[in-house]
Amino acid sequence: MEKKKSNKRWIILSVICFIVGVALWLPNFILQFGYGFWMLTFIVNPLGTLFGFLGRSKFGIISNIFMTFSFFIIMFVGSFIAAIF
Repeated sequence: MEKKKSNKRWIILSVICFIVGVALWLPNFILQFGYGFWMLTFIVNPLGTLFGFLGRSKFGIISNIFMTFSFFIIMFVGSFIAAIF
């Protein structure tokens, strides 16, 4: 019983880190201006990945890894779209 409760706490912390990572990107997309808040994803989301690992949550691990590398993914997609057009 105690193990399941502990796992649930880690999973909740992992999901909170993912939501914070997404919220850190929102000012850049909504306001169309390059704020530096997104750099905190390099701190918050690796912690979320660790929390997901401790809670044995595949969603927590994968989503936080995606958010950790989101800058590089967005740069690739943006450069690819610019090269096409």
